[in-house]
Formats: sequence, C-alpha cells, structure tokens
Amino acid sequence: MSNPPRASGPRRPPRVIVFGYHDIGVACLHAVREQGGDIVLVVTHEVDPAENVWFASVADAAAGLAIRVVAPPDPNAPAFVERVRRLEPDLLFSFYYRQLLGPALLAVPRLAAVNLHGSLLPKYRGRAPINWALIHGETLTGVTLHHMDERADHGDIIAQRAVPIAVEDTALSLSRKVTEAARSVVRDTYPSLVAGQAPRIPQDHAAATVFGRRRPEDGLIDWRVSAWPIYNLVRAVTHPFPGAFTWWNGRRVFIWKAWPPRDHRSVYPAGRVVAVGTQGGLEVATGAGILEVARLQVEGEREVDAAEIVTAGTDIVFGGTAGAGG
Repeated sequence: MSNPPRASGPRRPPRVIVFGYHDIGVACLHAVREQGGDIVLVVTHEVDPAENVWFASVADAAAGLAIRVVAPPDPNAPAFVERVRRLEPDLLFSFYYRQLLGPALLAVPRLAAVNLHGSLLPKYRGRAPINWALIHGETLTGVTLHHMDERADHGDIIAQRAVPIAVEDTALSLSRKVTEAARSVVRDTYPSLVAGQAPRIPQDHAAATVFGRRRPEDGLIDWRVSAWPIYNLVRAVTHPFPGAFTWWNGRRVFIWKAWPPRDHRSVYPAGRVVAVGTQGGLEVATGAGILEVARLQVEGEREVDAAEIVTAGTDIVFGGTAGAGG
C-alpha cells in the first residue's frame, strides 16, 4: 500500500524515521537533525546485558533531542509497520541498525529508504566490516550510503567515503574514523535525498564479499601462520572487543597489543618466545617471521607489559589449544 498524495501547501521539513544503533547511529542521527530533518521517530535496540556496550546510545541521543524512541522486538511486525506508515515519513534511514528491514517497511517512505554500511560496498557486506577489514590487512575502507532492498547491503549506491587504514589502527581507532566519514556522507548527501535526486549506482554483485558475525572463540591465534596475519588479528579484536588469545601452561593468554612485524626470520618453532625485543616486548616466533607482543593478560590476572612474565630460566611456548604450550 502506498501513501496517499499530500495536499500542496507551504514547504515543510522532510519527515524522517531513523533506525539506528552504535556510535554511527548517534553521529548520523545528529547529522540528519542538523540538516533540518523532522525526525518523527527513532527506532533502536534494547541493550543486550551480555554485550560489552562501549559505544554511545542512540536511545539517549534521541531522548536528548526530545525525539520519541522505541525498541520493538520485531520491526517488521505488521502492527509496527502500520505505525510507521501512519507517520507518513518522507525518508527512512538505517544507521547500524542490526535487523534487516522487510519489503513492507521499505515501501513506506515517500522518497527513499537508505542504509549506511561501514565498508566500501560491495566489499565486506554483512556483520563487523571494520574488524574484518583489519583482519584481512586492508589499507583502505570507508562507508557506503545506499538504497535498501530486500537483501542486506545489496541496493544501489548513493555515495561513498574512503577511509585510509593506518598500520597502527585498531578496531576502535578505525571505528572512530569510519564514524566521522559516516557523519560526513550523510550530511553531504542529505540535500539530494530530500530533492528526490539521490544517485542510483548499481553494485557489482560479482565482486561482493560477505562476512558474518565474529565470535570470541574466533580470536584464537594460530602461531603457524606468518607474523602479519597474527598482528592484524590482534589489532582487529583488541579492546573493547574480546581479544586475540593463545594458551600457555593450560591457561588462556590474551594478546592485547603487538608491534607491526619487522622483516626478519626465525628458525624457532612457532609460538616460542625467543627474546625480549628492541621495543620492550616479547619476540614470538611464527610460521614466517617474528611478532613482538607488547601487552598481554593471563586469564584471571591483570593485563601487563608482555616482558613482565619473563623470569630467569623461563621457557615460554604459546600453543594453539587448551593445555598446549610449555
């Protein structure tokens, strides 16, 4: 069902509904408001008590702007879709909202239903695009504003902003860069959306890559691979994420920080600590090269500089499974 035509009259601000979550949701909510959008409803998620909530609250941001906010368990339920339809929105935005919006919702807005994704689509569709980009050693990522269709991250592109990835970036520092890029692309693209002139650039679906949600157990380090992939894993899942980990004397050890690998080889078995490095960390042999670990934490103990665990005569070999290592 489409909305009935509206009577002509004085021009009014576009009516906007925002589905949002996370820092990007907050930043983009403010960007729409600053551009003059009449945000008639904000839709977000209830906080998961099992989640480490290190990011800003869209609900709090909406409340601070005196905007009505709701958190329906199913945004595609017919009753909720009808509630959205009655608000007669011109634009519907999804900013890091975690549920896929169905065809009935996407048909409601008069002008467009638009999503903000944290990668340069069609690469890194799906969940955790920032973490996955770091894990794969990318040097460039970005954000994409695109029209929504029935498939996740699949619709025509409106605009993109590239974000360079520094070799020292972690998921947290890169997330902050991506958040600023998201704010920028929403601000700059908003006038064309309101005018009904937003571009529609088809994605190259043959070039798409799709990744799923990461789990804490995906942080297990395989010391048999080369130093660079291990370094990329460490920085992709370090604080505030669950962390990369290994095993030593039957205990889990989290590797919270490492230095970018230097180009030198090792004749030692993978996982063996071979020396205290020039930057004060522990040099660990990998399948190809040395990784210098700067910060670690034996499970149940405090996080320390890595070299603090070394005592005279200590022979440390990190292993890949519980009970491995010496």
